[in-house]
Amino acid sequence: MLKQKLQQALLQKLSPQQIQIIKLLEIPTMLLEQRIKKEMEENPVLEDAAEEHLAEEPYQEELNDDNADSHNDDEFSLADYLNDEDIPSYKLNISNRSKDDKHEDIPFSVGSTFHEHLKSQLGLLSINERERMLADYLIGNLDEDGYLRRRLDAVADDMAFAMGVETNELELEHALHLLQQLDPAGIGARDLRECLLLQFRDKPMDNPDVAMARKIIRQHFDEFTKKHYDRIKAKLGLSDEQLKQALDVVLSMNPKPGGGFHDPYNQTAHQIVPDFVLEYDDGEFQLSLNSRNVPELRVSREYSDMLESYAANREHSSPQEKEAVAFVKQKIDSARWFIDALKQRQNTLMSTMQAILDYQREFFREGDLSRLKPMILKDISEATGLDISTISRVANSKYIQTHFGIFPLKSFFSEGVLSDTGEEVSTREIKRILQECVEGEDKRRPLTDERLMEILKERGYPIARRTVAKYREQLGIAVARLRKEL
Repeated sequence: MLKQKLQQALLQKLSPQQIQIIKLLEIPTMLLEQRIKKEMEENPVLEDAAEEHLAEEPYQEELNDDNADSHNDDEFSLADYLNDEDIPSYKLNISNRSKDDKHEDIPFSVGSTFHEHLKSQLGLLSINERERMLADYLIGNLDEDGYLRRRLDAVADDMAFAMGVETNELELEHALHLLQQLDPAGIGARDLRECLLLQFRDKPMDNPDVAMARKIIRQHFDEFTKKHYDRIKAKLGLSDEQLKQALDVVLSMNPKPGGGFHDPYNQTAHQIVPDFVLEYDDGEFQLSLNSRNVPELRVSREYSDMLESYAANREHSSPQEKEAVAFVKQKIDSARWFIDALKQRQNTLMSTMQAILDYQREFFREGDLSRLKPMILKDISEATGLDISTISRVANSKYIQTHFGIFPLKSFFSEGVLSDTGEEVSTREIKRILQECVEGEDKRRPLTDERLMEILKERGYPIARRTVAKYREQLGIAVARLRKEL
């Protein structure tokens, strides 16, 4: 049985403007310019205040030279908006080129991709069409490093389902051997050991160091990867010098034969545009937002005047005019929301960065990591009165330019460790000491985690060995055994 009843509920919902502010907070300055351009393309009500100011005077002079009739024709009105489909095409296009200008097309030149490079070599091999088809399919299964990470039986199943081609592992193994003949050496390997062994084909095997290096990879690969050099010397009867020369041969090889290939379609340029600029002069800080490429937006006066004229003549307006004005009003509201969101983004970024600057003032004077105080998101949240999630969005993907370098904001956040004097020290200072100890160690006898713990205790930082191991892993430093060199 259906019943109707009234029910009151309390729900939390974000308004469209709040959602817009959250999204704008997350993007850095480099993407903000693109976001603003996209908004200006979608919303004709938004305009660049600087461009409008520059174009205002010459446009006014042009109107003064015209008669009153032409002035009325060029004036923006609701009627023009409703009849925009009747505008001649020559009024919508602009060309700054004369008939006498010489037009030259510059050809777009690119190289070949990694897979195209292999397929071009495959065409030079004296093989039949079936072998060429199988090898070509295997090329498509290579990863960016040049390895075949898939099992051959899985490749055979794929060819049967996708192409209707029946094959087996033995036939694919033969096609893979053909593929492994291509350049660069080591291509088509299924693991690192096979990759290195394939590269020995181009090495002079009459050289004793090369022969010994190949023997080490073939027979003692596990000991080699784990750097158990004493076991290798004992089994092969080698001296330290002989083992070092053999390992130098292995280290000269390329473990990723496909990784060094120049791919014109896979070029990644990592460009950092700082969101903040911090200047330090005569003991004073000057913090500013980097907004040189961000235009100053405003609502178009023509559209505002249109709404005012409609409000004055609302009684005599047609349904079509009401619909058009409703659309314009929606665009004006959206433009105002976007402008307010940009202003709120600017205020939030500045207040957050100012709080970080006040908290880490000693560090920003000279850039000394030992002056960096432990700081978490909650500290800045309490200083600014903003939510922790907002501080996290501000710190993510944002950079600041200082007089001693460019740094990501999240690098200033770190946990604290108590020294033996009771002073709280940033974990970044601990990691810096670990990095210096590892860089200055004797590679024949690398420092163990136990020894690193003792060094930190001698410097006044009593931390456990497991904590040393955690910081070492965060720095990307291998264990002592894997850092050992001859």
